[in-house]
Parts: sequence; C-alpha cells; structure tokens
Amino acid sequence: QVQLVESGGGLVQAGGSLRLSCAASGRTFSTYAMGWFRQAPGKEREFVASITWKVGSTYYADSVKGRFTVSRDSARNTVYLQMNSLKPEDTAAYYCAKSAQQLSVTTIRRDGFYDSWGQGTQVTVSS
Repeated sequence: QVQLVESGGGLVQAGGSLRLSCAASGRTFSTYAMGWFRQAPGKEREFVASITWKVGSTYYADSVKGRFTVSRDSARNTVYLQMNSLKPEDTAAYYCAKSAQQLSVTTIRRDGFYDSWGQGTQVTVSS
C-alpha cells in the first residue's frame, strides 16, 4: 500500500502562485508515474499534470501548460506542482495519485489508471 498526503493548498488572488506537495510513503518502489488531478464543484475530475518517476517525463493539460510545473524529489518520495499565474477557473480540490503500471501518453492522463490517491487539498483563486 502507498499513502499519499497533499499539502500546500489555500486561498490566493488571481495571478498569484501556490506550490502543492504530495508526500508518498509505503510501497513506493512500484511507482511508474505520479499525477495531479483536480475536481471543481459540480464537475468531473480532470487531469492536470503528471511525471514519470524514473525518467521524469512530464505531461500537462492544455489549460495549465506554461503556467504549472510538475516535478519530483525521488530522495524524499515527493512530487510537487508549482502553479503560477493562477486563474479563478483553477479553483478546485487537487489530488495527487500514483500509478504502478506503465502508461502511454494517452493513459497517463486518465484517472482510471492510477491506483492510489491522496485526500486532496483545496485551491481557491479569487478574482
């Protein structure tokens, strides 16, 4: 089992920045990729960004490309999401997730391919 704990959410004005962290513990050696997803009230959960654990390849949703950066610290078993130029439409609960299976450039964006999830952290961007 892997436990994921997110932190770093909060309230920020539009144009501001936040950095989310996700600390993993437990059977982390089986990790292929770590992803960030978000869910706004009344909306489906959507892909934000992901990173492969060994190689560090990154993938982003079009809506956040150029504003968000995903990174990892293998020694600390932690993945980060640096969010800049935040917009009100970025308001959502943000979740990190782990996948143990090898993913394609398509499936890495799909939440059904991730097997462990954190509890989420709320990000609210005011206009």
